[in-house]
Amino acid sequence: MDIGTFELLQTSSQCAARRGRMHTARGVIQTPVFMPVGTQGSVKTIANEELRVMGAEIILGNSYHLYLRPGTDIIEGGGGIQKFCGWNGPMLTDSGGFQIFSLATLRRLNDDGVEFQSHIDGSKHFFTPEKCMDVQVKIGADIIMCFDECAPYPCDYGYASRSMRLSLAWARRCRESFEKIRRADNPQQLFGIIQGSVYQDLRRESAEKMMEIGFPGYALGGLSVGEPKDELIAMLDATVKLLPAEKPHYLMGVGTPEDIWEAVERGIDMFDCVLPTRNGRNGQALTSTGKVNVKNAEYKADFGPLDPACDCPTCQGYSRAYLNHLFRAQELLVFRLLSLHNLHFMIKLLHIIRKSIESNKFLEEKKQFLSNYQTKG
Repeated sequence: MDIGTFELLQTSSQCAARRGRMHTARGVIQTPVFMPVGTQGSVKTIANEELRVMGAEIILGNSYHLYLRPGTDIIEGGGGIQKFCGWNGPMLTDSGGFQIFSLATLRRLNDDGVEFQSHIDGSKHFFTPEKCMDVQVKIGADIIMCFDECAPYPCDYGYASRSMRLSLAWARRCRESFEKIRRADNPQQLFGIIQGSVYQDLRRESAEKMMEIGFPGYALGGLSVGEPKDELIAMLDATVKLLPAEKPHYLMGVGTPEDIWEAVERGIDMFDCVLPTRNGRNGQALTSTGKVNVKNAEYKADFGPLDPACDCPTCQGYSRAYLNHLFRAQELLVFRLLSLHNLHFMIKLLHIIRKSIESNKFLEEKKQFLSNYQTKG
């Protein structure tokens, strides 16, 4: 199968849930898939060997952060991001567009691009769509993203409309630049990003015009930035059905178990989120019966495993009481153990979802999972 091909293996007869395979230069990715976030070329506290054992198929890096540190010349000199960080599987780099949203106090935006002030040393850098493509080609990930603006929530219709059209103009420039500088020895795939905030007509227009430009995959950006859950669902309902079935569909930055079930039901194939590692560092574990905050006093003398249904090293070797002790003592080991468990949980969840599509029991499995998944204090 050619690199860049997306195989649609099965679609649920109950809904739009899809089972597929993505072919990249460094391996085949089974979808739906969850991508652990390695912003700096490293999934926080987790070694590559552990990611492989738990079944991670692709990880995500951020081109803005990697551009600032260690720098694209260092990464390119090291043979590209996979060789540089020791991960021999597929990788995806975000364009840095989210930093337009998250670092709003450190940037100035115009039609040509964005001037950033480095959060590290205060130095100024100007990112254009062309610069973004140059950076990502040098970093060398298998899948790269168009430069876009992630509009804040809430924003009025006028702002959302201008932002969406700016992202479309940048997408055209990204495509043109990428075609000029892409490397024959590293067959990367450039995905387009659909914007439009929480306005259905803008989302539809963005999707239609992004498809006119033409990309091997399409992402939905600008969601999970504070909007109510029903708005997220409404944007998925309005947009995903418009996308070509033969291309992968990527929902950026969304990664709670509940949201993943809802998004897969509507035809999403790819997810990324910092939730497993960020929540782990804050003492929260995702379990088969809901969230567990191990720092809470109720677990101080609880000698059972974190999740009896889990076979990860954390659950097999450590009690809730011990994890509670580590967190209260602020021992670094607890951040590793909880992050390891949470990532294992998410990757296993996507395995369960894939199997539910294959057996054509997606809605039954979704109902069963959500009925067990109750938030704990």
